[in-house]
Amino acid sequence: MINFLQKLDSKKNLSFEESKNLFLNIMEGKYDEDSIIKILNALSNKGETKDELAGGIFVMRSKATLVKAPTGTIDTCGTGGDGQNSLNISTAAAIVLASIGIKVAKHGNKAVSSNCGSADVLEALKININLNPLEAEKAIEKVNFAFMFAPNYHQAMKYVAGARKKIAKKTIFNLIGPLSSPAQVKKQVVGVFDKKWMMPFAEALKENNVENAYIVHSEDGMDEISPFVKTKIVELNNGNIRSFLIDPIDLNITNKNKENLKGKNAEYNASKIVDIFKGEDNEFLDSVSLNVAAGLMVLNKEKVFKKAYEFSKHHLKSGKAYEHLQKIQAV
Repeated sequence: MINFLQKLDSKKNLSFEESKNLFLNIMEGKYDEDSIIKILNALSNKGETKDELAGGIFVMRSKATLVKAPTGTIDTCGTGGDGQNSLNISTAAAIVLASIGIKVAKHGNKAVSSNCGSADVLEALKININLNPLEAEKAIEKVNFAFMFAPNYHQAMKYVAGARKKIAKKTIFNLIGPLSSPAQVKKQVVGVFDKKWMMPFAEALKENNVENAYIVHSEDGMDEISPFVKTKIVELNNGNIRSFLIDPIDLNITNKNKENLKGKNAEYNASKIVDIFKGEDNEFLDSVSLNVAAGLMVLNKEKVFKKAYEFSKHHLKSGKAYEHLQKIQAV
């Protein structure tokens, strides 16, 4: 541990292998709380790199309780923490993708920096957030959707819980958590709270054998694709990484009131999800359609983003997502 800490304190980066060794020691309980605090602070002060992220993801995935998901399963878990307190866009998008016939293993947690996290809103929607691995596997098979509540699947996180609480700010675990799916998905849409993490995320996912991913961050600061301004996308596609912009003007999006994306508590956010699942056309429906479209692109179900968006919006307005929500609730 001393060697790792000396290196980090000297502002030297860890290699992928060094990072794996460091996180293995942390997540096997080999360091005490004070040591973990020093390591996490040193990483943060230096600035975490793609190799350090990749090593942490590798260990978190290896230590997670495994869910066996079919090939082509996708996750839409983002970092959160964008400070926007918006409605649960990526969670709604995950359910819509399931209603289209896509297998979704949704990884997530309760609220940390917002009023309502993915687990909170799913509970309010009367969806079981405490499925065990076998139940999750059966749910994915039966209704194309299962939620994996992070604390239930990452038991090794108990070794860092105290240190993270004392630090009381974002650490590398806020970054690697969303990339550490217990279903070890190869397809992902990941929103990030800061654009500086977009390329490192793509490279860290590549290092961990993820095949296709969209890493997204909008010009108005959302960790989602925005219906109001351009959104930067960093795409990982079978080992190749590129970046591009999605402009709502090109998609003929005319709803422009950002206040209509503001979330409140879990019951309020859940009611807004039900409204758009029944076809209510507003900014929230546009936002969810954009993020469903990202999933379709990652899965290679569509080749042109505009077509993916138009399909997603038409599907939402049809009410089929609401019908499928009821099937998920019955699991």
